[in-house]
Amino acid sequence: MVTLALLASLTAAGYTAWHLILCYAAPMPRCRACHGTGERRGLILRAPHECHRCHGTGHRPRLGRRLIEYIRTEYRAGQQ
Repeated sequence: MVTLALLASLTAAGYTAWHLILCYAAPMPRCRACHGTGERRGLILRAPHECHRCHGTGHRPRLGRRLIEYIRTEYRAGQQ
């Protein structure tokens, strides 16, 4: 049973490390809602509109990157 818990914790630690590496290496992947185009089709008339998730840029910051930026901003605000 101890080995199963150790394996689970190592897997979680590995996934966390991989996600942090991705946050630094590629912080802005393509938006999944618009597939990187910045436009989405409307539901009724199918007219193109600006993507509401990425605000027309085609890229969205990863959750981990947003968390890193929030912590960095709070840390710098406390230093002043």
